[in-house]
Amino acid sequence: MPPCGVRPARAGYPLAVSTPQPPVALYLHLPFCVAHCPYCDFVVYAGSEARGPRARTGRLYEAVGRELEMRADALDELSGRPHPGGPPRPAERGRPHPGGRPNVRGPRRPLDSVYFGGGTPSLVPGEWLERLMSIVRRRYGLAPDAEVTLEANPGPDERGDLAAFAAAGVNRVSFGAQSMDRAELRRLGRRHSPGDVATAVAEARAAGIGSVNLDLLYDVPGQTVGAWEATLRAALELRPDHLSLYALTLDDPDAEGLTGETGDHLPTSAGAKRWRDAARREQDEDRAADQYCLASESLAAAGWRGYEISNWARPGHESRHNLAYWERRPYEAVGPGAHAFDGAVRRWNAAALEPYIGALLPAAGPGSVPPGDRETISTETAAAERSILALRLDRGVPASWADEPAASEAFAWGRSCGLIEAVELGGEARLRLTLRGRLLSNELFERLL
Repeated sequence: MPPCGVRPARAGYPLAVSTPQPPVALYLHLPFCVAHCPYCDFVVYAGSEARGPRARTGRLYEAVGRELEMRADALDELSGRPHPGGPPRPAERGRPHPGGRPNVRGPRRPLDSVYFGGGTPSLVPGEWLERLMSIVRRRYGLAPDAEVTLEANPGPDERGDLAAFAAAGVNRVSFGAQSMDRAELRRLGRRHSPGDVATAVAEARAAGIGSVNLDLLYDVPGQTVGAWEATLRAALELRPDHLSLYALTLDDPDAEGLTGETGDHLPTSAGAKRWRDAARREQDEDRAADQYCLASESLAAAGWRGYEISNWARPGHESRHNLAYWERRPYEAVGPGAHAFDGAVRRWNAAALEPYIGALLPAAGPGSVPPGDRETISTETAAAERSILALRLDRGVPASWADEPAASEAFAWGRSCGLIEAVELGGEARLRLTLRGRLLSNELFERLL
């Protein structure tokens, strides 16, 4: 079955670098949800923490704003302040840093992408989103054609003020539809109906948001191939611009050691563990493969581009933010559990909410960056990541990458098993996954590692 995780790939991006690079994209994690779905492993705080008199939303939004400022301070020291009018011209490179420190690269280029994820970021009040966006524009810079994405739930009390979001600069919205089948939605713990998805898409269009994505899940316990086909058909009738189709993956962050003091996951509740144990018994890899093949073939026939293993788009609506991940380009990130990457180091914030807020908004003193951890990427790891991430994309990798000693055996195995095919794209010889290769990509990726 195809991999579901979008941990986070453009041909020619660098291997490990010794000098940190400024980001091309920014991720902001807003972790609040009205309810916590039993399959969800994202950093989420739900119920009274998200709404009502005990909600900690305001303090979290304030802390995220403070982290934005701190991370921007570090970027200013690294590579200069952002250029106000776009990428710096050659003549401007080498101008002195405003603080007196030599600025070798000159003003840094503004961001190409901003992404509000969660959680349910659409719960954020419009005025808070505008405040955060104003910090982004002032401290990071934003390209005139930048993509600004907001994740949202489709329910009437969760999709938020789409008109206010558009006014703040959001031009892409991603709705967590998950299914267009009412019974499946109940099974997944979702609070919305199929009709709510249709209403949410219509409201996004009315608000002037130009690109709409729908997230859908397959290999849902008890889901037949016919039911999956019906969900796809109903989703396409809404005329979205992008579809993200993920196999339902039921992991155990506790067993994987991801939930410690500096972990980027929260402990899984006993109820969620019981739900996942029961759900796994109703999943089927062969059925999931049939569902994936059905989606691939039907969407291709309808003119959609499957530009990444789990993502399909109408022309011009590919997710530029996620492409930055798959192209292994540098990105900044703020919020509990958020990951950042500067080309040399991968950094993450711990998931726990109170230590996050406490570090950034202490009772006294200026505050500090939140707790978390980091890892320096070795050249060997970078080479493996480069191939794995690029192979997720439909354009694949340059054929010459298969000749590199560390990867040659894995590529040879993939070709012998029919997982990789040779193609010519833009006059260049390339290697990319076949449909069978997409289904069995994890087998190939493990060999590349």
